[in-house]
Amino acid sequence: MKDVGDVNSELAEVVRERDQLTEALALRAAEVEALNAELAETNKGVVALYSELDAQAAALRDVSELKSRFLSYMSHEFRTPLGSIRSIARILLDRLDGPLLPEQEKQVQFIQTSALELTDMVNDLLDLAKVEAGRITISPAWFEMVDLFAALRGMFKPIINEDSTVALIFEEPVDVLRLYSDDRKLSQILRNFISNALKFTPRGEVRVSARAGEGNTVVFAVADTGIGIAREHHAAIFEDFAQVDSPIQKRLRGTGLGLSLSKRLAVLLGGSVAVESEPGVGSTFSVTIPAVVAKREGMEEPANEQ
Repeated sequence: MKDVGDVNSELAEVVRERDQLTEALALRAAEVEALNAELAETNKGVVALYSELDAQAAALRDVSELKSRFLSYMSHEFRTPLGSIRSIARILLDRLDGPLLPEQEKQVQFIQTSALELTDMVNDLLDLAKVEAGRITISPAWFEMVDLFAALRGMFKPIINEDSTVALIFEEPVDVLRLYSDDRKLSQILRNFISNALKFTPRGEVRVSARAGEGNTVVFAVADTGIGIAREHHAAIFEDFAQVDSPIQKRLRGTGLGLSLSKRLAVLLGGSVAVESEPGVGSTFSVTIPAVVAKREGMEEPANEQ
């Protein structure tokens, strides 16, 4: 049997261990309490941060709405005087008020060209404002590829004449005849691509094509033999007011909005845009869209006309 001294020694050891455990638990409790206090403070900071982010998001929405309203208002206000300038220039060039001297005709043509460029910019700005404000919706319907290409060919016929150094060629569509999409939005994208191609192709050809893509999509391409674009500029050219720094670009400045608008319209159609280009060789701008646009809220189901 253990004597009283051994028992007391063991009890004392148990008491020491208990006291050490109690102290350790007290320290852990203090740490937990401190951690809870820190978490509570952090939660307050997170709540304050979310509140600030919500306020900033609301402010950004207000700024975006103001910008869209300003662009829309400015565009509408510019259209009337620009239309008047173009009409007066046309009257002068048609000699309805008498003959013009060669230098006068040159200056009037310059006025008309400038007014046309400003009109294009105003129209692009107005469309961009509508897209950003969510006021542009798509109106899909079945349409024939041959009709789309015929309409585009007719639009550019006055520009391409027998003396032109650039040929505009529309290839027969490959493996695709009909689409269910918004033909007006698609036509606007292709018009921008073709206009740019003609502007920056001094000689050679601009070729428009359409073919079936992967996953029930259609790929439209506008290929030219023009000046081309360096690879480092490929992504930037689809941004607002983007301009490529080159000698011919300096002579033929565009609005810098057409490609940006085309990209946003392509997204509205459920597609995307792309470019392949090499300086001195030419460029190919393409837009890929679904053959049948995805159904959205308020949109009727496409009737099966194929």
